[in-house]
Amino acid sequence: MTKSVYIASSERQVSKSSIALGLVDLFARQVRSVGVFRPLVQSVSSDAVTEAMISLKGVNQTLENTVGVTYAEWAEDPDHAIDVIVAKYSALAEKRDAMVILGSDYEDLDSSSELATNAKIAANLNSPVLFVGRASGRTPEQVARIAENAVEVLEASHNNVIGLVATHTDPAAVDAVRAALTGVREEAVVSVLPVNAVLGAPSVAAQFAAVDATQWLGRADFSAVESLHTIVGGMTLPNLLPRLKREATVILPADRLDLLPGLIMAHRSPDYGPLAALVLTGGFEIPESVSRLFSDSAIDLPIAVTSGDTFSTAVALQDVRGTSTGSARKIEVSRTLFSEHVDESALLAAIDFQRTEIRTPTMFEYQIMQQARANRQRIVLPEAADDRILTAAAEVLQRSVADLILLGDSAKISQRATELGLNLSEATVVNPEDPELTRQFAEEYARLRAHKGVTLEQAAAKLKDLSYFGTMMVHLGMADGMVSGAINTTANTIRPSLEFIKTVPGLSVVSGSFLMCMSNRVLVYADCAVNPDPTAEQLADVAISSAKTAVNFGIEPRIAMLSYSTGDSGQGADVDKVREATRLVRERAPELKVEGPIQFDAAVDMTVAQKKMPGSEVAGRATVFIFPDLNTGNNTYKAVQRTSGAVAIGPVLQGLRKPVNDLSRGALVDDIVSTITITAIQAQDQ
Repeated sequence: MTKSVYIASSERQVSKSSIALGLVDLFARQVRSVGVFRPLVQSVSSDAVTEAMISLKGVNQTLENTVGVTYAEWAEDPDHAIDVIVAKYSALAEKRDAMVILGSDYEDLDSSSELATNAKIAANLNSPVLFVGRASGRTPEQVARIAENAVEVLEASHNNVIGLVATHTDPAAVDAVRAALTGVREEAVVSVLPVNAVLGAPSVAAQFAAVDATQWLGRADFSAVESLHTIVGGMTLPNLLPRLKREATVILPADRLDLLPGLIMAHRSPDYGPLAALVLTGGFEIPESVSRLFSDSAIDLPIAVTSGDTFSTAVALQDVRGTSTGSARKIEVSRTLFSEHVDESALLAAIDFQRTEIRTPTMFEYQIMQQARANRQRIVLPEAADDRILTAAAEVLQRSVADLILLGDSAKISQRATELGLNLSEATVVNPEDPELTRQFAEEYARLRAHKGVTLEQAAAKLKDLSYFGTMMVHLGMADGMVSGAINTTANTIRPSLEFIKTVPGLSVVSGSFLMCMSNRVLVYADCAVNPDPTAEQLADVAISSAKTAVNFGIEPRIAMLSYSTGDSGQGADVDKVREATRLVRERAPELKVEGPIQFDAAVDMTVAQKKMPGSEVAGRATVFIFPDLNTGNNTYKAVQRTSGAVAIGPVLQGLRKPVNDLSRGALVDDIVSTITITAIQAQDQ
């Protein structure tokens, strides 16, 4: 039976859509298919919130089958509208394991009766209700009173209110609001989300439209970014700079163009920028000399001109509000707020939600993102000169997956990020030429490699290689893990780790596994990246390391030691190596389920397994596949990836005492994000 939740409120601008995004994220980690539904909308042909919801990965719906009826259709004939809503919802829910239903937005109905309308719809859809209220500008007692009244209305229509959520809460009042809501309905799961400036922030384009401003300079596409603050620049530059805020729209009279160069520089500066936009007021004509000065400059900051005066422009901009699902950034902020401030386990229990054993690629992606968020780690990225790294870093920070350290010159990184339209203000930038760090690192490297005769001068020269510098940060605990290889070779990425991070005690080799996301499960393939022809001892190490990788990512390890024969049916050096490796795994890790030598078909197909290896705990249900050599492993993972549509995540370097992972030099931004996420999860374990 499809599980569902109906999100209702009793007023506008409570960020219901943010809660809906969080629920989709939560459900997508539990079941194979999640759907979204909007019973009441302004228009069935265009709805920004609905379009944002169906754009989410894994939600494969059209606008037509996601919305119910319009406000006008409801007003004309509520009974008929209910029939349409129920029919559309049922057709959609029939094909989904879970549904998130997003109530109306208080755009057209009488607000005094709209909650009752939502209560009636929820009851007809037989869906438990999550009530969302806004806490900003209210005392905890007022928030509780609003919730009490809403629960009374909802229960009058025989709805089951399973949760109460307060949004836009002053961080200092979170505990008090939670305490007040807890007394409203004892059985309800109470969640309190602090206010976040990004969610209600308007886009620069919306601000320009609100004050009838025409863009004069800057990139047109940058007007889509959010503006988090509005500042009036009515003073000299030295006095204005300390008052600037990142991602602010600065208002200044058009006859104060002397401030423009300084503000453009501030926008590019790591200390003050990025800014969101500049608005020049008063309608003064831009002098030809000034236009000529800036015409040849590469200015990305949107700068617009309006005829309004400074005061009226400031008042108008303060009133502009954005929707909480208006951009990819807002979607990620919504997900993060939900995961950090909602008791997800309690909510799932209230819905009586049963997690499926199936794991699709989308489910796995949601799961590992949440796993990384739960205990954020510091990951160093040495290759900050690469645009792909910067773009991936911005996405990781936006998703709150990890805390990032970028190696490079802060001014250059800030400027390039600004040119790319990226917000990297939350990243830590470390200059690899910092004399104190280079001295400390060189001394430590010389000490660690003294047995090889490495001098302090040689150590200092070696650390000019940013792979060595980043690895030393991991070694000294300044970072929890490292991701490199977008520019550097695999050997260059791994070599420093082998020199001074070393392998886990008891293991002799580093190996590379791939997380293979099939249509309904996730498997581990190894070694597919590092060791060309491992010995039996090394193959056993690979198996033990791969089992640990499986556990890290929620996969029960059942290890298949692959060969061209199964059991005792074959002889020869190659199969004997696998047989000996299997014996060593059983000896060194008796708690692991392992079978070998075993053929691939016997490892994955239960019918074949029953014929070739009846009674085995692994045959037919293997989750960890250990290939006898790199040639076999690398070709097999690529063949499976290309022919079955599987998503291959990796390589995941395993066997090191601290996590370092290698990228392909052809890595895409999504690949880099996945590798950073995996590295963060490995760091949690260590």
